[in-house]
Amino acid sequence: MVLRASLVVLAVAFALGPAILPAACRAAEIKPKTPDSAFAGKLRPDILGISADSTADAARSVFESALRGRADSKTEIGQAKFGNSSASFIATLNFSAPLGAKQSGEALVAGFSSPASENRVFFVSRTLNFAEGEQPARAELIKQVMEKYGTPTIVGDQHLYYIYRGNSIVSVGGKFGKPALALEAIDKPLDPKMALKLNTESGRGRGSCVAVVKRSIAAKEKSLAALIEDARGANCDGVVSVQFTPSTQADRISIAQFVLLDVKRVISASAIDAEALAAGNGGAAPKAGAPKL
Repeated sequence: MVLRASLVVLAVAFALGPAILPAACRAAEIKPKTPDSAFAGKLRPDILGISADSTADAARSVFESALRGRADSKTEIGQAKFGNSSASFIATLNFSAPLGAKQSGEALVAGFSSPASENRVFFVSRTLNFAEGEQPARAELIKQVMEKYGTPTIVGDQHLYYIYRGNSIVSVGGKFGKPALALEAIDKPLDPKMALKLNTESGRGRGSCVAVVKRSIAAKEKSLAALIEDARGANCDGVVSVQFTPSTQADRISIAQFVLLDVKRVISASAIDAEALAAGNGGAAPKAGAPKL
């Protein structure tokens, strides 16, 4: 999906408040600030090496490398402009290769903040659609996921959810420390007692982070403007979601989707962008002088 610059500017401005519109027409050089992230210290989960540290340029290189050699791949790079700036930046990436009879399909999607907030990633997903002869064993895939990301917060409904808050993975008493236990739980519905505990002990917000990440996946636009309202009400700082779609063989996986949503970054980057626009850092100042009277 290629973003239209005018629509993106209006969407960002609307989400951040009408008071910024006049200021966006003034402008000076953008002075980037690093936005906050849910993922800090040793807890920096990644998808294909793309983490909270990644910029749009870095992610683009990863996506291109992942699908290199696929003549049937498609690339969509969403460009946008910040305020009245003449320079464009990468706002979204959407790379894909279709499922074939003997070759797995893959879809890679990411959303990025503006240059004012360092053009950093806040959403990234990878969907693998396995060819019949390449479908992995579910037990092995769960084992690999837990080796990479650790013990999940909650498991069920074909998902492993890692909910991050206060620079740590939230625990709600689930016994998922071993892959065998997660495998046993993944076909069952999410435990309502654990879900309730996750929501009531958040200390802030009202929105389930499970619901927030699902809506972020479904959103047609992976932009700050599209996700900011959910982010402000979410009961977490970030989430990693892993979903498995079972194959016709019960012990195999036909589709695996990996999603990283940095809720804290959505909020922080939106605030930085609003500040930059209000300060007139969205482009070059008008050159016209005062008329002769």
